[in-house]
Amino acid sequence: MNAGTTGHWSTPSTRQQTRESTRPLIPRTRPHHQPAGAGQHWLLIRRSRTTGEHAFYRAYSPTPVPVATLVKVAGRRWTIEESFAAGKELAALDEHQVRTWTSWQRWTALAILAHAFLSVMVATKPPPAEDQNLIRLTRNEIRRLLAAAIAPIHDIEYVIHWSTWRRQHQARARTSHNARRAADDG
Repeated sequence: MNAGTTGHWSTPSTRQQTRESTRPLIPRTRPHHQPAGAGQHWLLIRRSRTTGEHAFYRAYSPTPVPVATLVKVAGRRWTIEESFAAGKELAALDEHQVRTWTSWQRWTALAILAHAFLSVMVATKPPPAEDQNLIRLTRNEIRRLLAAAIAPIHDIEYVIHWSTWRRQHQARARTSHNARRAADDG
């Protein structure tokens, strides 16, 4: 995109749950050096509402794509980054000292299996009753509970009590955060 080109800017709402509220700004122009049949090239620019910081995404599609689809795909990047971070934190994906290809493959397979196990446990666990005011069990919480059951430092009643307290606190924090976001957006 040339510096003199203004293009058509749009600010679609992503409405995804992210750690920081953002509003993408997307130019609807094709770089001038691209031939007409070379597909669609886009520059997506996301600006943080709180810090004003910009994040840039270069996008390509062989066929025309609606802006909403581009925004949705760019927003999936956060989910992918969270999955990598969770794999490192929950399943010690980054803890192996690679000495041979075989040992690295085994370690990675076990880490992915552990991560998948925790994800399936979260997905299949029914939500708590409405009157309990708890968030759903998370992979982190299931990992803590399993670690406490395997190598108990405290008795199980103590562990369950703190798990419940932590989930109630997180539910209150989420409610407060959503109320504040609604007030800022409204």
